[in-house]
Amino acid sequence: MSLLLFALLPMVAVAGNGVPKQSVVLRGLDVDSMRTRLDELDMQPLEGIWYYPNEEMTLGIERYKGPHNIGYRIILLDSPNIYVLPGTVIGYIASSAVDNKYQLWLYSQRDKVTLKKPLECVATLDKSASTLTFDPPRWKVKVRVNLARFLPSLFNGVSIIPERTGERLPVGFRKIYPEGGNGAPFNRIRYL
Repeated sequence: MSLLLFALLPMVAVAGNGVPKQSVVLRGLDVDSMRTRLDELDMQPLEGIWYYPNEEMTLGIERYKGPHNIGYRIILLDSPNIYVLPGTVIGYIASSAVDNKYQLWLYSQRDKVTLKKPLECVATLDKSASTLTFDPPRWKVKVRVNLARFLPSLFNGVSIIPERTGERLPVGFRKIYPEGGNGAPFNRIRYL
């Protein structure tokens, strides 16, 4: 019973955060159309076209008016994975109390052409707004069985202990457009 409750905790957290349970596809979006959309905006540091080297994906991050402080969405623009369509929203980003830290949700499973099961990470935007790194949570479960049952009131017969695994090098996105805000700092007037 307690194992079932432990397994349901992440699902409860996902359901209450305002992130849609499955992705949507925004038809007609690719790298060129995203570049055009971004050029018409007063871009924020997170907005732009990003490259995700671990998955060889080109992504667009744009402002989004979503529930619960979700201010950005991540859109797939190009990928060698033929099962995910360009224009698919693959995740969402929300601001936090710290300027360069964000809540990041990325969909973790594919069902035909739809993505589902968003998982939450903490993302960090570097000072130059050129890399967005995150370290996905990694957990393992230890099961301890005391077959001898010596001092059963002190040592339970079976216990389940969640344990966070060791730290790894974070993965992330590298901004490819605009590079440094087209030569101008973010939040300043850009003359087009």
